Amino acid sequence: MPEFTLRKTLVFIEEIQHENGPTPDQPRLRAAIVALVKNPFAGKYQDDLQSAMDDLKPLGLMMTDKLIGVMGGLDGIDGYGKAALAGEAGELEHTALWHVPGGYAMRERLGEAKAIVPSAMKVGGPGTRIDVPLGHINAAYVRSHFDAMEVGVPDGPRADELLFALAMSKGPRIHNRMGGLAVEDVEGVDGLR
Repeated sequence: MPEFTLRKTLVFIEEIQHENGPTPDQPRLRAAIVALVKNPFAGKYQDDLQSAMDDLKPLGLMMTDKLIGVMGGLDGIDGYGKAALAGEAGELEHTALWHVPGGYAMRERLGEAKAIVPSAMKVGGPGTRIDVPLGHINAAYVRSHFDAMEVGVPDGPRADELLFALAMSKGPRIHNRMGGLAVEDVEGVDGLR
């Protein structure tokens, strides 16, 4: 069983009050949590990585619970996304370990989330930043929720670490006006519409 020793977590929160135009009735809330963990596969090739995803499920649930708390509870959360970053001794495939633990943790806690959890992955050293893509939790075609939240840590990921990130949002982009499927028209059946 690989060890993904947790070094630290960081939380980022944005309350967007204004974005040109008229002042919105309600601010938009975006928040992200990142965790820096030891990469047990750094510096070597490991054929079987997939089985290690189960070992990360408790981390995904813990991060999801903290993020929901920072967001003020479940009410109104309608966007989500995930990202992962491998340090220089890791490989891009190590970031794919986050697909199931990160995505399914949010879906489990958010209940009826149907849409695929948008994802971004890359390799980089300490201070590397990554955009966590955001999309609507029930319908991938809701353009008003296409967004990203940039995260990064000055001292990570170290060469032998992985950075895992989750992000959530409440509400559409301020003054969204690019059409597409409207939130009130979401059927929430297939994750697309």
